[in-house]
Amino acid sequence: MEKVVDITEAAALHIKEMMKQNEEEDAFLRVAVKGGGCSGLSYGMGFAHEPEEGDIQSEHYGIQVLVSKEDAPILNGTKIDYKQSMMGGGFTIDNPNAIANCGCGSSFRTAANTGTPEEC
Repeated sequence: MEKVVDITEAAALHIKEMMKQNEEEDAFLRVAVKGGGCSGLSYGMGFAHEPEEGDIQSEHYGIQVLVSKEDAPILNGTKIDYKQSMMGGGFTIDNPNAIANCGCGSSFRTAANTGTPEEC
């Protein structure tokens, strides 16, 4: 089983809590890339109930993670963490393939994929 993304223990604990709150304890976590944002690509995370054909599946601290084979090259080596601060908490995504990020940090592009940039 190959790992495309790496989810830290802190992120996994928060995802498990979200799964419990949404009654999705048996769900998979899908990590995806979609077009948009001022740099062209943005991240998506959501719950899925079964893998799709060609999905790459891995396990991180008890969470089953799915990444489509189309998104795998863009996400390969990406680290998802959860940081708590005085201003609240949030997921951080560190993608070694991103060559440009927007100022707000929610979109990016890679050398091979510029996505569909939009106005900020």
